[in-house]
Amino acid sequence: MTKKPSPPSAAPASYGDAVQQLEQLLSRLESGQLPLEELLGQYQRGAELLRYCRERLQVLEEQVKVLDEQGGVHGLDA
Repeated sequence: MTKKPSPPSAAPASYGDAVQQLEQLLSRLESGQLPLEELLGQYQRGAELLRYCRERLQVLEEQVKVLDEQGGVHGLDA
């Protein structure tokens, strides 16, 4: 029996969604209950989600730096 290639995984709707998916995936991986055939696919999905999160955080970090440089962020005390 040959395994069909899995379709490309959809990008998460948001950073929060990606983190939630990662947490669920990690729980499944740590449980030891996944069939061997699914382990690699789930690991790859986790790597995709992690890459997405890192990219989003980098973009946001750059935006904050720009705001700081422009003086757009003044004291956070209200």
